Amino acid sequence: MLAKIQKWGNSQGIRVPKSLLEQCHLSIGEELEVSTDGEEIRIKPTSKVRGRYKLKELVNKIPKDYRTKEEWDSPQGKEVW
Repeated sequence: MLAKIQKWGNSQGIRVPKSLLEQCHLSIGEELEVSTDGEEIRIKPTSKVRGRYKLKELVNKIPKDYRTKEEWDSPQGKEVW
């Protein structure tokens, strides 16, 4: 596939066909990571939770000594146990 760099206002951009976005499971508005090694431009999706946070960043905030607690109580309302 060939693409052309185009000017949009004070920015430049590349149009990506809808079919290519669908193959990569991407949609309009998703955040992408763009990088280069000097000769190639790489574009890849970031891993997000609900579109706002990176999972790795959230997991790194959990204290190392954190342990979950299971709490069991009697049914509330119309719950069936």
